[in-house]
Amino acid sequence: MKHGSPSRKRCAIYTRKSTDHNLDLAFNSLDAQREACEAYVKSQAHEGWHLVPCKYDDGAFSGASLDRPALQELLEQVRANKIDIVVVYKVDRLTRSLADFAKLVELFDAHEVSFVSITQSFNTTSSMGRLTLNVLLSFAQFEREVIGERVRDKIAASKRKGLWVGGPVPLGYKVLDKKPYIDAPTAKFVQTIFETYLTTGSITGLAAELEKLGIKPKERATKGGRQLSADRFQPGALV
Repeated sequence: MKHGSPSRKRCAIYTRKSTDHNLDLAFNSLDAQREACEAYVKSQAHEGWHLVPCKYDDGAFSGASLDRPALQELLEQVRANKIDIVVVYKVDRLTRSLADFAKLVELFDAHEVSFVSITQSFNTTSSMGRLTLNVLLSFAQFEREVIGERVRDKIAASKRKGLWVGGPVPLGYKVLDKKPYIDAPTAKFVQTIFETYLTTGSITGLAAELEKLGIKPKERATKGGRQLSADRFQPGALV
């Protein structure tokens, strides 16, 4: 008895990395995820699986949000019924949010798209598979929230000790070897600001006096190296 060949299933691989660390390497985390997923898709060739040519890679994007360019492009292909199976290395590469995962599963179901994690045997077409995925994502979301709490606690503790925790360098200081030091040429401006406030007695008056004195906010550089500066102090920045 002859059996018909299985129907072709179009597979799209999605990869994600939270930071840009080592993304410039010849073989990075995204490449490793894709290589493993490609091997898995090839192993399912007897089931009719074949890989679509488009790549969906998000480098330096958090799993806490769905606002990622490659993911959004992938979802547009799902809505256009051009994909049958979404393949990821691990579930948390797709999302770390339980609420977002529920939205994705609803979208996949509406377009009859299956979801496969190659390192975790999950099948979203069964109720048990959904339960297992929800439990796993609950832990992934918990892990993300705990990491966030640890970072916030560390920053708060550093601030209480008067330590610099990154960001724009305040006026009157300079940073050497990741440590803040008083910058004598601009430190006198800080002293003038406090003395002027005691004279004017108001933030609005202080801002006006500083503009007359020609004291401006410190220039800061963006990640792209562009210098940003303001012509005058705004009252909100002096509070």
